[in-house]
Amino acid sequence: MVLVIVILTIWANKLKIAYPILLVLAGLAISFIPGLPLIKIDPDLIFFIFLPPLLFEAAWSVSFKEMRKWWRIIGSFAFLVVFFTALLVALFTNQIIPGFSIALGFVLGGIVSPPDAVSTGAIIKFVKVPKSTAAILEGESLLNDASSLIIFRFALVAVGTGQFVIQEAAVDFLWMLFGGVSIGLLVGFIFIWIHKHLSTDAPSDIALTLVEPYFMYWIAEQFHCSGVLAVVTGGLFMSARRLKYLSSSSRIKGYSVWESFVFLLNGAVFLIIGLDLPEIVSGIRAHGTPLKVAIGYGVLVTAILIIARIISAYAGMFATIIFRRQIAHQAQFRKRRWFLPIILGWTGMRGVVSLAAALAIPLTLPNGEAFPHRNLILFITFVAILLTLVIQGLTLPYIIRRVKPFQGLEDQEEIERNTRQKMKVGLRNHVYNFVKEKYAEEYKGHAGMEKILKHWEDQSKVQDSSWMDETSRKILLEIFEEQRQYLSLLNKEEEYDEDIIRQQIQQIDLEEERLKYV
Repeated sequence: MVLVIVILTIWANKLKIAYPILLVLAGLAISFIPGLPLIKIDPDLIFFIFLPPLLFEAAWSVSFKEMRKWWRIIGSFAFLVVFFTALLVALFTNQIIPGFSIALGFVLGGIVSPPDAVSTGAIIKFVKVPKSTAAILEGESLLNDASSLIIFRFALVAVGTGQFVIQEAAVDFLWMLFGGVSIGLLVGFIFIWIHKHLSTDAPSDIALTLVEPYFMYWIAEQFHCSGVLAVVTGGLFMSARRLKYLSSSSRIKGYSVWESFVFLLNGAVFLIIGLDLPEIVSGIRAHGTPLKVAIGYGVLVTAILIIARIISAYAGMFATIIFRRQIAHQAQFRKRRWFLPIILGWTGMRGVVSLAAALAIPLTLPNGEAFPHRNLILFITFVAILLTLVIQGLTLPYIIRRVKPFQGLEDQEEIERNTRQKMKVGLRNHVYNFVKEKYAEEYKGHAGMEKILKHWEDQSKVQDSSWMDETSRKILLEIFEEQRQYLSLLNKEEEYDEDIIRQQIQQIDLEEERLKYV
């Protein structure tokens, strides 16, 4: 599977299409090979295996600053749109599928309502979109998983017990929400303390980060809270404080480890989506549902998902025009307001979370009976994932290039280039003044000190490393830390994009690593 994932990803990059599309299709093709053993995963473990690390890594990658900036639209898409989509799916499936109750409809709606961040991110990297649009999609993907899985959990309870008491549900919802957030913050605080006060090195730091999301998820679930919210909240909390408890070596090496780990997890899940189809189809046929009919249900549900998201995007646009007139009257908003909802509506590819939720449906009810329509729900989920990935995934770049919703905006790359240059000039001046004021008199005549001052004064690369002694090394380490503190303060200003600042911090970390070999 790893070999297939790597080869198909290389191929997808050459074709300039999102790798999840090829992986799903490859899994489907491989599943028809005769004699291939079926992959079976315990439904109780599917969430625990895949979700915590994927959510944790996403929380570390997203810009909390951008999430705070666009919190209204992110919150509406992550909660209101998810519930609206789940409601539409529940109502329609209750009417068109024989024996499909409203509770089962909400089970299916909770499964297919959240778009997949991995698929969207893999697709939009081939087209230019503004930072604001990317930030909205990333922030939404973090929170919509939690809201959809809360709907999914309540719907499972309703199916299992045959009743739904709204007062109890409201109390349970609040406990899942606030309990999950509190446990995520508490566990995150404990692990930060461990990183700071124990003598950890880079390998042990990385090992701790690999188990942290599992601890957050598992502890929250033991208290019947939202494990997803615990992981997301804990991940955001730890990410915002990474400079305080992780060394440069831990950050650099940890980034590489996590990038490969999450890549393989995502690849495995998308392959499993295709590999699991034959067993799902045989289960549908065993219950007497014709394959054509099941495909029709899947196509209809997929259409509902796309339409619901586009309607919600336009509703959000009209709400902005009515309630936030200062934004509605901006030239940039007027140019793209009719086209941007189409783009946001068309980015609703389904993937990892939907599959994990579908596979997590229990095989039996609490009374021992088989879970009703389980295979049909799995099949509809598969069709929704396949169609949204293939249809929306392949056409989204074309629509963006054709509709040109961002035409007329100042070139984003030029803005980033100017911002990066301005930040570097400010950083150089700040460090030079810091060194000159603190060390110029104390180490006057010191060869290493003169080299350091010369380096920051004329921005030249010092090739001669013979001057590096313990005094010079200590000063440089302090300079690097001062740079990080300066960039952290700079990040509080709206003018500077957090991704650019993170790139600069990574360069500083690499320079600090280089000192070990000088």
